[in-house]
Amino acid sequence: MSAFLDWLAQAEQARDRAGLRRQAASLKADEVLDLAGNDYLGLRRHPAVVAGAVAAAETYGGGSGASRLVTGTLRIHEELEEALCRLTGAPSALVFSTGYHANLSVLTALADDQTLIVSDAHAHASLIDGARLSRGTVAVSRHNDLDHVRELLAGRSLPRALVVVESVYSVLGDAAPLAYLAELASEYAAVLVVDDAHGIGVVGPGGEGGVAAAGLSGRDHVVVTATLSKSLAAQGGAVLGHPAVREHLVNTARPFIYDTGLAPAAAGAALGALEVLARDPALARAVRANAARLAEACGVDGPAGAVLSVAMPGPAEALEAVAAAGSRGIRIGCFRPPSTPDGSSRLRLTAHADHRPDQVEQAAQVLGELTRRG
Repeated sequence: MSAFLDWLAQAEQARDRAGLRRQAASLKADEVLDLAGNDYLGLRRHPAVVAGAVAAAETYGGGSGASRLVTGTLRIHEELEEALCRLTGAPSALVFSTGYHANLSVLTALADDQTLIVSDAHAHASLIDGARLSRGTVAVSRHNDLDHVRELLAGRSLPRALVVVESVYSVLGDAAPLAYLAELASEYAAVLVVDDAHGIGVVGPGGEGGVAAAGLSGRDHVVVTATLSKSLAAQGGAVLGHPAVREHLVNTARPFIYDTGLAPAAAGAALGALEVLARDPALARAVRANAARLAEACGVDGPAGAVLSVAMPGPAEALEAVAAAGSRGIRIGCFRPPSTPDGSSRLRLTAHADHRPDQVEQAAQVLGELTRRG
């Protein structure tokens, strides 16, 4: 084992030299204002969300007990899928244990060695991993470059194609031109796969997500993936789209077939969040308004959703800004290579709907000073 441990030590030293050491982080909500986490609507501790989790655990137990194809499909899974369809306008939904598994499932089940996968350069790691596992031919398109997507689709020789994007990108916080991408995909007989993880609950008048807000719900050639761990304050993932897509995933998606079903408490919590959002769609407007104020303070363009990004000179400066904000009661995040698709170091800030106006103004003052200094 000594050679193996030597290799691990060398890798650790290389990370230290580059300023890229990472560690798990926790948050004490009573001590700092959270502008780093993904609880965009501030529902994680909402009474309805907690009650939903507790009731589901009491009814079904701690886990689902098996994969969903054995005995692990519970009525609460079906209720959650129905509620997701009501929010997004999708004709069908399938719930997974994680959003990562949802993305792996879509890419590996809908693509094979006869498929071209046109993947945006800023696509999430789970989409990249799914494309690699699919055996399809992967072509990386320049970020949000419609002409490049068209060029890649027009030049394909394979019979099938997927165009893979995020509705709101998790690093820069910018939006994909979904309506135009859907037109391009239709023109070239391709399927548009949209990861709406950062759109659900935030984008659209009632938080219905980027795909629905673009008028694309129910389109046969549009497949949506989502997570339950951000705006919906729980854990898990989902795929939304044509019923034939759902049927295909149930029969062919390995992360669905061989994985234990979503834990009941997580399903109950997500259902509680969906109920709150249905009663109070103004939550989506609140988080976007708070994001716009923070972007103004940082001198960057207004974000498409809850995420905004501020470029920093390097990883050391990004970490210094995080520490400085923390010393003043503001928790922010930073992305450093290899987490950033363009190799830059950035502050990553997330707005939350439950932050009071005075808290947002406090954060704006601190962030304005830090970003001007950076």
